[in-house]
Amino acid sequence: MSTIWLLLDSRGMGGIESHVGELAEGLRAGGDAVRVLFLHDHGPHPLRARLEQAGIVWEAAGGARGLLRRLRANPPSVLHTHGYKANLIGRALAPLAGVRVVATYHAGEKPPGRLAWYDRADRWSAVLGGRIAVSRPILARLPFGATLVPNFVALPARPAAAGPDAVGFVGRMSHEKGPDLFCALAATAPGPVYIAFGGGPMLDDLQATHGARVDFRGPRAGMEGAWEELGLLAVTSRAEGLPLAVLEAMAHGRPVAAFAVGGLPELIVDGVNGYLVPAGDLGGLAERIACWRALTAAGRAAMAAAARHTIAAGFSREAGVAATRAIYRLPD
Repeated sequence: MSTIWLLLDSRGMGGIESHVGELAEGLRAGGDAVRVLFLHDHGPHPLRARLEQAGIVWEAAGGARGLLRRLRANPPSVLHTHGYKANLIGRALAPLAGVRVVATYHAGEKPPGRLAWYDRADRWSAVLGGRIAVSRPILARLPFGATLVPNFVALPARPAAAGPDAVGFVGRMSHEKGPDLFCALAATAPGPVYIAFGGGPMLDDLQATHGARVDFRGPRAGMEGAWEELGLLAVTSRAEGLPLAVLEAMAHGRPVAAFAVGGLPELIVDGVNGYLVPAGDLGGLAERIACWRALTAAGRAAMAAAARHTIAAGFSREAGVAATRAIYRLPD
């Protein structure tokens, strides 16, 4: 049995955390011994509850020194890191314990200010370990290349029931995710209900200025049970990798109307399994929402089925875990 440690540094729930949850559950289902390490203990965390429910061990590493002690005392088969801080620290310490290290690159945006230096160090030191990119645009930014393993999700046994006339936003309330553009979309394309799930630095201001038009639900650990409230997911991001929220929506039979950013053009076929418009084209997105609302029940069902089939054919948890394990180079 191989032992896989997944390392991240996290204060809340987002794309990286959802990915780690999917990967941990998939690896465990395949028979690997999985442990999730939080580099620092930042207090209660939604991912921990998910891991506990799935029977997956987690622990706080206690920073770099604590991580090194753990690696030397009980070295895993592979240390798999997620996020620039975990990548840099894991890549520096794992060789000291003779442990293979693999990093996944999730972020499609270029961070501002001081974070840009950390991002550059993370990308240029990537040559020291195995490398995974979740989308082609992210892959193109890595100077030493990587293996493309798109984000993946578990396919529900059956899609959610037909959704209401409601358009949703699911993601962090931060500039790169474009929640302000989602609010502008609600003003541009009135008619359906607009619901926004997620927390972050822009939430309070947006809620104060757009609360009459958009129903802000705040942060939540996951979307289980919430997809039934939406008929369509809108993605108004300024930059993306391959959003797990999009994959999850489509797996539940919810089509997506999105800006053509990151890996989304490889996932969405305009008018078939969702809608795609040029980045920043709010008018085009409003037109697509009108097209979706004009569909008959049969038309909506066909688009929902096409969205779900896209995930089953190329973005399933089984396929993603198998591709990831190949990069680990584990013994047979």
